[in-house]
Amino acid sequence: MTTDISALDFKSATLYAIRVVLQHADTKALIKALKKRMADAGAFYENEPVVIDAGSVDEVVDWAPLLKAFADHRLPVIGVVAQGENLAAAKACGLAAVDLSTSPVRNALDTQTAASVAEPVTANVPAPAAADGAPSAAQPAEAGGADQATATTSGMKTATSATTNTDVPAAAPTMVVRGPLRSGQRVYARQSDLIVMGVVSRGAEVIADGNIHVYGPLRGKAMAGARGDTAARIFTTSLDAELVAVAGIYRVIDSKLPAELHQRPAVIQLQKDALHLTPLEK
Repeated sequence: MTTDISALDFKSATLYAIRVVLQHADTKALIKALKKRMADAGAFYENEPVVIDAGSVDEVVDWAPLLKAFADHRLPVIGVVAQGENLAAAKACGLAAVDLSTSPVRNALDTQTAASVAEPVTANVPAPAAADGAPSAAQPAEAGGADQATATTSGMKTATSATTNTDVPAAAPTMVVRGPLRSGQRVYARQSDLIVMGVVSRGAEVIADGNIHVYGPLRGKAMAGARGDTAARIFTTSLDAELVAVAGIYRVIDSKLPAELHQRPAVIQLQKDALHLTPLEK
C-alpha cells in the first residue's frame, strides 16, 4: 500500500475563540447564568468556538451537563483551561487543554478619513460561525443590503484567541454600509472597522472585529472588538441601543439612559475591564 503524503498538509493557523471564565463549580448556577447571558445578548457569538477557563476553580466541575448546556445554546466547546483533577475530568469528557495567547490588538491611534474608505459598499456578511474548529470567512454580497438574521446571541465575559502561530492577519479595509438596517438584519465586519451610514433599528445587529461607527440612531445591538480587541470603541451620533459590547463585555440597556446620553452622540469603550458610555461632547 502506497502512502500519498500530498493528501494532507500541515500549516500554521490562528483559532479565535470565546473565553468563558468560570467563577465556581456550581453547575446549576453556571447553566442558569449561561441561559441568562444568552437571553440578554442576542446573536453575537452563536456557533463561535468556546474555551472554558476553569483555572481559578478548585472544586471539580461536573463537565457533562455543562457542556450539554453550551451545545444547547449552539456554543461548541473546543478546549479548556484547568489544572489538576478539573483538567483530568475535562479531558475525560473529550476536551483538550488549551493555552490562551494575548488577543491581537489593533492600533487605537490609526484613523481613516471618509474619502479613503474603499467602495463598493459590502453588507451581506454572516455573523461569525465555526467550521472544523475555526471561524468562517466573511462573504460579500450586493451593496446596500444586509442579511436576515434568525439566530440568538450570547455575551460572555471576554473574548481571546488561542493560536499556534505568532502571525496576526492584516486588517481588512473598513466596511461601509449604507443604512438603514432593519429589525432582523445583521452585519459583521471581519478583521476591520465598520461604518454604518444610517439608522440601526431595534432588532438589528452590527458586529466588528475593530471599531463601529454609526452615523445615525443606534437603536439595536452593537458589538465592537468581537475577537477580543479591548481597544475597540463604538461611536454613534444618537445612542438609544438595546445592547452594546466591547470585547465580549456587554451592557443590556433596558431603561432610559441619562439625558446627556439618551439619543445623544456618544462613545462606548472599555476602561479597566468596565464598559463606559460617555457623551462625545466631553
